[in-house]
Amino acid sequence: MCGRYTITVTLEELMAHYLIEESRFPRYEPRYNIAPGQLIPAIIHDGERNRLGGLKWGLIPPWAEDEKIGSRMLNARAETAAVKPAFRHALRQKRCLIPADGFYEWQRLARAKQPMRIVKAGGGLFSMAGLYESWTAPDGRRVSSCTILTTEPNELMAPIHDRMPVILHQEDESLWLDRQIQRPEALQHLFKPYPADRLEAYPVSPIVGSVRQDDPSCIEPL
Repeated sequence: MCGRYTITVTLEELMAHYLIEESRFPRYEPRYNIAPGQLIPAIIHDGERNRLGGLKWGLIPPWAEDEKIGSRMLNARAETAAVKPAFRHALRQKRCLIPADGFYEWQRLARAKQPMRIVKAGGGLFSMAGLYESWTAPDGRRVSSCTILTTEPNELMAPIHDRMPVILHQEDESLWLDRQIQRPEALQHLFKPYPADRLEAYPVSPIVGSVRQDDPSCIEPL
């Protein structure tokens, strides 16, 4: 799964990367330990241009009776999203990009779990494939939420974890956001594991296990 990640670039860098003219994300700042349930920056296409806004991490299906279900919808398996009731409508019509510059995974060792940070080789932003939905609470509140798609691991990730986020090549981002494409079969080729030789992994401090820890020390190599 993907349960923690980072986005440490400035708002200006983020907007330039996705050709965004206006941000609707409240009080954006670099993040070093983003956790489930938090408001995260996401990119959608409104039919004319890319837009940056905030989504709660943990998808709440429109038919849900309680928003707590979102805590179990942090990730969606790319292989089965097209047939799962919680994700199949979003896969066809409500796709988004989750920008990141690294994600964490815990590697099981002999006596403990070692947190690892996975980044692009040479650094830089990348986009994780996401789905989003809007849910109306019984009291009338409207909650927009999202999930991150995962796929099988590449050669780098396999010793660390049995899943990894679907990372899109930059040239495929517009395809993922294109609302005119609604057939899941047209998107299947995007779910391949990102090439291992384009990623790097390094160990970080166990402090990333605490959601209260969110500063540059989280990403320092051990």
